[in-house]
Amino acid sequence: MIFGKRFIIYMLMKFSTKKMEEKNEWKKTTRQKNRVLHNGEIQLANGRYRYKYINHDGSEAYVYSWRLLAKDSTPTGKKEGPSLRELEAKIQSDLNNGCATFGNKITVLELVEDYVEFKKNTVRKTTQAGYQTVINVLKKDPFGSRRIDSITFVDAKKRLAKLQTEDKRSYSSITSIRGVLKPAFQTAYNDDLIRKNPFDFIITEVVVNDTKKRLPLSPEQEKSFLDFVKGDKYYSKYYDGFYILLKTGLRISEFCGLTLDDIDFENHTINIDKQLMKKARKFYLQKTKTESGTRIIPMLPDVEERFRSLIANRPKLRREPSVDGVTGFLCFDSYGSIAYSLHWEKHFKYATDAYNRSNDLQIESLTPHVCRHTYCTRMAMSGMNPKTLQYLMGHSEVDITLNVYTHVGLEDAKKELERMSRR
Repeated sequence: MIFGKRFIIYMLMKFSTKKMEEKNEWKKTTRQKNRVLHNGEIQLANGRYRYKYINHDGSEAYVYSWRLLAKDSTPTGKKEGPSLRELEAKIQSDLNNGCATFGNKITVLELVEDYVEFKKNTVRKTTQAGYQTVINVLKKDPFGSRRIDSITFVDAKKRLAKLQTEDKRSYSSITSIRGVLKPAFQTAYNDDLIRKNPFDFIITEVVVNDTKKRLPLSPEQEKSFLDFVKGDKYYSKYYDGFYILLKTGLRISEFCGLTLDDIDFENHTINIDKQLMKKARKFYLQKTKTESGTRIIPMLPDVEERFRSLIANRPKLRREPSVDGVTGFLCFDSYGSIAYSLHWEKHFKYATDAYNRSNDLQIESLTPHVCRHTYCTRMAMSGMNPKTLQYLMGHSEVDITLNVYTHVGLEDAKKELERMSRR
């Protein structure tokens, strides 16, 4: 037992002596480098270098590194990183340029949260929901915990590319995420927290736009589909809504937001000044997508007939549903709740599937947006003045309206040339 205690003491002393020898050898090796440290630089007892500097606000700050010069080797087992002199060069550059050193140590997530907080009272609820999605992504991603000053163009491009290749996010989703990151980093740049905005690049340089183009229905497809719905025992109850969407080009949120007061049968017009939205099981109304979206459009006789039918078939409700003090909505589900965009998307999907099962002239899954696109394309191909069509569609810019021409094909070009040759 005594031998055992002596042995343990012997081993502890031997281990301690060895560590002391290693430490002295390390110090000896360091002294042999014969270096002269600059003002603010010191070497700590463990061999790590430290540099002290004064920020713009007068506060003291420190940076550390296991290497003094870039050519030095990092001690075994220690974390790699820039040398002390490299860190000093960055600090001096930031101080000289009036830029906060190390981005004030703000993380990507913190930057985005601050940006969203600043913007929340100036954007719509749907945009706020998009902001929250980006925040949720960053909370789960190590990228969100990185300091903003450490993000380079390469880092930003790699992260967006990874969203598509590994995370399998859609192009539109990635565009939305980058649509928050870019302006958030721009605020950091404007506040002199970073030298450049790492997200200021063309997104298609790194992310493939694999969005499937939504092609409009041909006149033959449109007629065939409407004829099927009108004659179907089950789907005929949606005929009025399908017809109105195909023949007016209304946004689905605008259509769902229409009330009895918006349909003027005396002047044959439709008043569009609001959208019906839903979030967390609660309906709310918001203004049209843009100022140009608020408009009064003509109601042609065929559309007027469908509105009369739609209104005549409104269910008799014990209590008229109200949203933000507004009543008189046109469409309801089987439970008496106001029908909104999701209802109509499902109606279109199921009706399209039923149509394709019994018709040779197939159509891709129809959506309310495809109805709007079909209307816009049809009016454009008819030779309607682009500014008139812009007004009917409620587009803020005529360029948006003119983009429908990207779907013009060979057959369309032939028909147009034939029409012009007959003049």
